[in-house]
Amino acid sequence: MNKPPHNPGVRDLIDGKRQRHYRQTPDDGRQGFRGWHERGYLPHFDAPGRTQFVTFRLADSFPASRRTEWAALLGIENDRERNTKLEAYLDLGHGEAYLRRPDVAQLVENALLFFHEERYELRAWVVMSNHVHALFQVGNVPMEDIVESWKSYTANEANKLLGRRGRFWQPDYWDTYMRDAAHEVKAVRYN
Repeated sequence: MNKPPHNPGVRDLIDGKRQRHYRQTPDDGRQGFRGWHERGYLPHFDAPGRTQFVTFRLADSFPASRRTEWAALLGIENDRERNTKLEAYLDLGHGEAYLRRPDVAQLVENALLFFHEERYELRAWVVMSNHVHALFQVGNVPMEDIVESWKSYTANEANKLLGRRGRFWQPDYWDTYMRDAAHEVKAVRYN
């Protein structure tokens, strides 16, 4: 059953984008690309050849013990303002910040580079203390599969290095489809 999104207008927005911006081919669908879709709140776009800016974060990067610091940010209605403030909070490096360890950070960087020029073209990336930003052009593998492969491999290997068990990454990720070259330049400057 398809439950309603947290953002009620997102489905109408996506329907419009499917009609006016990008019509997915049956072949792209068979390969696992989702075109315009939503995961409950924001629109997402996944198609071959598109450039994406993705952020994924450690499981404890928004610690429950500090919820009073960040909970109000979720209530900001303006998407751009909310995302800017959430990113600023994330950049403070709360949680265990396992990516501060050079061996763990190198593990993540190596994973990002592993299928570069085979499944995607990695254009820019940065490994922060508790999250990762990656700008890449999708090739023949859907964005969701690319990000999931990075996260599953690095979670298993990082847990071994750290001598720990349990969730390493948050289950989802934030993605922004690059509309044009200027948007991509802006994303690289952010990195």
